Amino acid sequence: MAANFPSTPTIGDTVTIENITYKWSGTTWNIISKGIVAPVVQSNNGTIDLSKGNYHKILIDSGNNSVTVSFTNVPSGSSKWFLELNVSDSYTIAWPDSVIWEAATAPATTGSQTLILEFYTSDGGTTIYGVEAINRDETPAYSFQGSISGYNSGGIPPYSLNTIDKFPFASDGNATDVGDLTQARGGAAGQSSLVSGYTSGGIAPPQVNIIDKFSFAADGNATDVGDLTVSRWWAMGQSSEVSGYTSGGRAGVSVNPIDKFPFASDANATDVGDTLVAVKEGAGSSSTSHGYIAGGEDTSARINIIQKFPFAADANASDVGDLTAVRNNNAGQSSVASGYASGGVPTTNSIEKFPFASDANATDVGDLTQTRASAAGQSSTESGYTSGGGDTINTIDKFSFSADGNATDVGDLTQGRNIPAGQQV
Repeated sequence: MAANFPSTPTIGDTVTIENITYKWSGTTWNIISKGIVAPVVQSNNGTIDLSKGNYHKILIDSGNNSVTVSFTNVPSGSSKWFLELNVSDSYTIAWPDSVIWEAATAPATTGSQTLILEFYTSDGGTTIYGVEAINRDETPAYSFQGSISGYNSGGIPPYSLNTIDKFPFASDGNATDVGDLTQARGGAAGQSSLVSGYTSGGIAPPQVNIIDKFSFAADGNATDVGDLTVSRWWAMGQSSEVSGYTSGGRAGVSVNPIDKFPFASDANATDVGDTLVAVKEGAGSSSTSHGYIAGGEDTSARINIIQKFPFAADANASDVGDLTAVRNNNAGQSSVASGYASGGVPTTNSIEKFPFASDANATDVGDLTQTRASAAGQSSTESGYTSGGGDTINTIDKFSFSADGNATDVGDLTQGRNIPAGQQV
């Protein structure tokens, strides 16, 4: 039978089915381990010799995209085995006539994916029952939230830093220095693709327009991959599946451009819209469909406005709610369902939350471990993080997305820092 997953999972829930363990990200069940009985047999020619094992793989690519499957040496009586198809090209596949598929339909043969098929016989292979146990798109499902690490890049303590710090999500622990930005600076905006972190703008001094990119797969230094339309600092960062956004900021005074740059290729940003009011020092958050700015400071005073702009079309931001009080220098985090703004000035330790599903005001849902401002925000699938803030504050606070409550101190950055940028993978 096909895998039966819980109908109402909570973020972080795991389930093991047929020795394969999955974890719920909030939107999808992701494979985190496969404990199929060894050996794993590579059977690219389609001949599945069951005397060699019960878990077989076929690699399907441009050089092997027409496969005829046969099962040989099927044990007498009852037996079960698995076949994994690793697909990177369109293909055709022919199955033995003895195979009866669930719902009388063989698996689809389109798109890059990993298919894990389960087969069962009770009569030595005269009749074989087949079912698609797993269909996993080989392109990872996009999620703004990370599951591995948070990053804290740059900062001013009080001189400019080029440090890229990394800390783990799976366990509470201190950060390590894993690389350098191309230029020491603080007040930059942070963005995250599936594979890279970005640090855009900032002040060295002077103000810069640099877009730096660093790899999540391997620790190392950043490279300069493009320019913002305006040199600025204290801007807010947001991320869609395909683009990074740098919104507002300070270029002498508060400014209103919403810049967008692509993740797929290294390129300069383009101005795709305007914030509702010129704003700097707010908290940036991202849903799957919109970028958000919570609070900040306009050209003359702190504000409590929550602004939203769409990812699907280039457009201006609109007013969708209010924080509980006027506030700037707050850090932004994002769960699947909500945006968060933590800390800020007037100096506070409050954690505020507002919904993505509807336009509404924020509510105060907890406290950081200490008052702080000008920190960086990071987001895992399960928790929000507020790291740094202030020349001497190096603590990493963590608070739960699944239940409102106070943060706990779970580690330290390599040094205290002001206005760093946050990223996650």
